[in-house]
Amino acid sequence: MQTITKLSIIAFIALFSQSALAGGGWPQPKGGGFFKVSEWWLISDQHFTDSGEIDPNTTFGIFTTSLYAEYGFTDRITGVLYFPFFSRNYFNNTLSGTTGEVLVPGEAINSIGDINIAVKYGLVTKGPIALSATLLFGLPSGNDRGGSAGNLQTGDGEFNQLLQIDAGTSFKIAEHNAYANIYAGFNNRTNGFSDELRFGIEGGVSWLNDRLTTTVRLFGISSLKNGDSTDVPNSTSIFANNSEHLTVSPEVSYLLTDKVGVSASFGSALAGSIIFANTSYEVGVFVKF
Repeated sequence: MQTITKLSIIAFIALFSQSALAGGGWPQPKGGGFFKVSEWWLISDQHFTDSGEIDPNTTFGIFTTSLYAEYGFTDRITGVLYFPFFSRNYFNNTLSGTTGEVLVPGEAINSIGDINIAVKYGLVTKGPIALSATLLFGLPSGNDRGGSAGNLQTGDGEFNQLLQIDAGTSFKIAEHNAYANIYAGFNNRTNGFSDELRFGIEGGVSWLNDRLTTTVRLFGISSLKNGDSTDVPNSTSIFANNSEHLTVSPEVSYLLTDKVGVSASFGSALAGSIIFANTSYEVGVFVKF
């Protein structure tokens, strides 16, 4: 079980797949919005070590049902909410490799996750490049010490503040509408966790009269490793300090009507440190207006 004490899920995907906000560099227009209910899950039996190698671990899993919302208060100011209203975290029995007996029985917890509230401001809203700034507050609303040993979590127990800059542009590929977006951010973390640099790039193309959109995202986290590890709980946790990754995440979305659509995506870490090495998945239903 010692190898699992430093594990972390790609909580970044749930936080900001969601880190590339639905609008990218574009704020919502006044009265406009985007609302999405989704199910995100990850089941992992291996992880990247602190040296980048892949090692096996007891199977962990997390399932999160969430609401993600953007609403335009003005043409420049957009409010953003990520609310994981149900999250289940579990680990399987740890078995003896020789006798097959249960060494550590599996456990599970159910609770809400960490809530994110943000404000996006459109710095440049006209012209070929849309530029916006986002200030996000990560609230420690999840359970950071669940289970009999305090080693199951749906949150990390720290209040963080993320400042992010997005730059996006739209263009044509033949007769198809397309866009590209790039972002970078600094995440200030508390309670002994190290601060982080976050970055990413994405591009999407619309098909079938803009009803079908295919998107590919490449994003990552780089830890500044400036925290105090003595303040961070050393438990069998799926949230860890100093975790890093570079992840690719394709997504397909389809408009069933002019406003209602469905989406599906997955995320896979190309490289990482102190992070699960398995693929995560997400399906959702969204409304935009």
